[in-house]
Amino acid sequence: MVENRTGAGGTIATEAAVRAPADGYTLLTVTTANAVDATFYDKLNYNFIRDTAPVASIMRTPFVMEVSPSFPATTVAEFIAYAKANQRRLNMASAGNGTSTHLSGELFKMMTDVDMVHVAYRSGPQAITDLIGAQVQVYFGPMPASIEFIRSGRLRALAVTTAARSPALPDTPALAEFVPGYETSYWVGLVAPSNTPAAIIEKLNRAINAAVDDPKISSRLAELGANAFPASPAEFGKFIADETEKWAKVVKFSGARPQ
Repeated sequence: MVENRTGAGGTIATEAAVRAPADGYTLLTVTTANAVDATFYDKLNYNFIRDTAPVASIMRTPFVMEVSPSFPATTVAEFIAYAKANQRRLNMASAGNGTSTHLSGELFKMMTDVDMVHVAYRSGPQAITDLIGAQVQVYFGPMPASIEFIRSGRLRALAVTTAARSPALPDTPALAEFVPGYETSYWVGLVAPSNTPAAIIEKLNRAINAAVDDPKISSRLAELGANAFPASPAEFGKFIADETEKWAKVVKFSGARPQ
């Protein structure tokens, strides 16, 4: 059974999950947002890393640094030069304050010393609509939501945000080719309450990894520009810790706070 606990950037669902019985029957779907929330929210009634046990990672997908076809820059280098010549004159769209689309852009600002005005939308589709219409100048959008607009020419992809190029857009460079060390992605995995027995965690991990490795699932993910992301509980735990540390720096740089 899937139970949706929406609201407060996923913190309501997380709090419910960490307080559930540690019997392996309650799992929480976690994403990049959970790593962000640890710093984005000043007061949480849980500690995400302390109060959860990593079970399995499922998938990762790049964001795409994208502009409208009418935008004068056709490469990341040209974009940086244009942005520096027009500080605070460019509007950077996001799917909401504190979202990974917002903070991917803030990481870009932090690493390139460009200053753009953040424009928060209520959803990704609204941001894409205004980007296509050139009402905003750049958006770091999730690849699955953007890829058909890019393939049809309605948006121009300047770069993908993973460390390497994506097979789904092989001619689009990785942003790290222009900004060394830049890397962001949207990821999905599962965690359990922290005191769930290790034997249960291992059993769940084997089953989930087997499903992720299924060719039908991995090929469908690839069509959307995503990659299967199987890992052991320990590997996923280290990944979560690294992500939490990285996004803490970006949140502090940006000054982002819940609205």
